[in-house]
Amino acid sequence: MTTRCYPKGLPRSGTPPSFPRRRGLPQKRKIRDVNKVVAVSSAKGGVGKSTIAVNIALSFARRGIRTGILDTDIFGPSIPTLLNLSGEPRLDDKNCLVPLTNYGLKSMSMGYLLPPPSPESTITTSDPNTAPLDTTPISWRGLMVSKAMNQLLHSVSWGPLDILILDLPPGTGDVQLTINQEVVVDGAVIVSTPQDIALRDAVRGYGLFQKMDVPVLGMIRNMAFFACPHCGKQTRIFSGGISGQGHECQDNSGVVAACERLGIDFLGDVPLDARVCEDADRGVPTVVAEEGDDRSARRNAFLNIAEKIARKVGLEWK
Repeated sequence: MTTRCYPKGLPRSGTPPSFPRRRGLPQKRKIRDVNKVVAVSSAKGGVGKSTIAVNIALSFARRGIRTGILDTDIFGPSIPTLLNLSGEPRLDDKNCLVPLTNYGLKSMSMGYLLPPPSPESTITTSDPNTAPLDTTPISWRGLMVSKAMNQLLHSVSWGPLDILILDLPPGTGDVQLTINQEVVVDGAVIVSTPQDIALRDAVRGYGLFQKMDVPVLGMIRNMAFFACPHCGKQTRIFSGGISGQGHECQDNSGVVAACERLGIDFLGDVPLDARVCEDADRGVPTVVAEEGDDRSARRNAFLNIAEKIARKVGLEWK
């Protein structure tokens, strides 16, 4: 069977490609034409990390900061859906992938490089309003993942960028190790929810960055509270307690306490709100969807967090 190939020689099927054996330890290097690199991690799936990463990136872009986002989740890429983008990137004259852009934000993802689903792997219904389901898995071993990650890190023509956001996959495995060994990362941001089970993995993610000498800029608490749209009361669903509008519950445990124990900053809360999920699913993230609403607690949460990150890595917040 003939093996079809992605741009830069990544096969769509078959055995992992052969490439020269590298001697010695990998050397960290800067991503070409990129000033600052910030990784967004959670070390656990399902905490809303990709939604937060894309909204942070868009917060930068809407302030005139030249920004890109790299989706490093090989097995479950989310950025194409979040930015409402599809199609295979073209190659420039240096045989590098050209990012796809929407809302002023450059992006690259393995999702752009996957072949269209075959009829055999697609489940459809008679309802024209129901999207088809693609059941095609991405089943690669570690060698293949490392090859793909290397190409995404060093063979993308970003052009001049002030900051590149890396949306990391769950866990602390091949992708995280490849990035931390080969790329100069200026800082990492860790996303957790108030639940202890999510916080435990977030702390393990902190430990990985410490071992790799990557500074941790702070931690974000997603789904921190639900604000009643009628009375404004904030209910902290996962940790209990109700506060009046404009008053936060006291944090003696959980994410804030973990930040204090780890010696890192707490960057802020993102509320639990169905509209954040709806915005993401339709490919219009909250920072863009609510751009005209200066009173939006959801949008302001992302903007405030992005401003703190910008100042920590030495970027001017305009």
